[in-house]
Amino acid sequence: MNRRPSLLAATALTAAAALTLSACGSDDGAQDEAEGATAVTTNETQPSPAATTSTAAADHRPKIELPSDLTYTFDWPRAGDKDKDAVLADSEQSIKAVDLAIVKQDALDKAYLYYYEGEAAAGVKKFVQEYVDAKATITGAYRFYDPEVTLDGDDTASFRYCEDQGQAYVKYLPDKVKRTEVSKDSYVVYHTSLKKNAEGVWVIQRIVSQRGSDKCQP
Repeated sequence: MNRRPSLLAATALTAAAALTLSACGSDDGAQDEAEGATAVTTNETQPSPAATTSTAAADHRPKIELPSDLTYTFDWPRAGDKDKDAVLADSEQSIKAVDLAIVKQDALDKAYLYYYEGEAAAGVKKFVQEYVDAKATITGAYRFYDPEVTLDGDDTASFRYCEDQGQAYVKYLPDKVKRTEVSKDSYVVYHTSLKKNAEGVWVIQRIVSQRGSDKCQP
């Protein structure tokens, strides 16, 4: 996944799941092993207004509390369709859940496992573990924009969106931030496949991404 600053080596992003969690920061030596991961999260713990359309099992959703040095902007206007708005809301929470696992340094954190399953969950686990092994986390500001939800029928959907990682960085523990300049590769496009589960949650089954996509350039 390219949803985090470039922390882990690019080879780590070639897994079948292709979870593009990487960001824009990098470092030398052992820290280079963490380059290639990027993430974007909003510091809010509650779902966006669109989340009101995904109320099933809402009381059972994991509580996501992120540190104040992480901020998120989701330029995802409501689609006006109950299911599409639920996809937007659950996708926002799924992004935050992965970042929470990185912050907690827990590759098996229950929050992301609530929103990912199968191939996608395996990819997230591998991605987060790379941060854990590198003793690194994330910091900065993330922005998500240009969403496009397609309902495929039979409680399945496809979701494409862009991420701006220009102000997102890797932070090597305890507090060493590697800042890098904004480039074409700071912009990432994501394609996810989702299915609504028995609890009414739109879970991600597969996610792929492309860094430097022309689609997402400012």
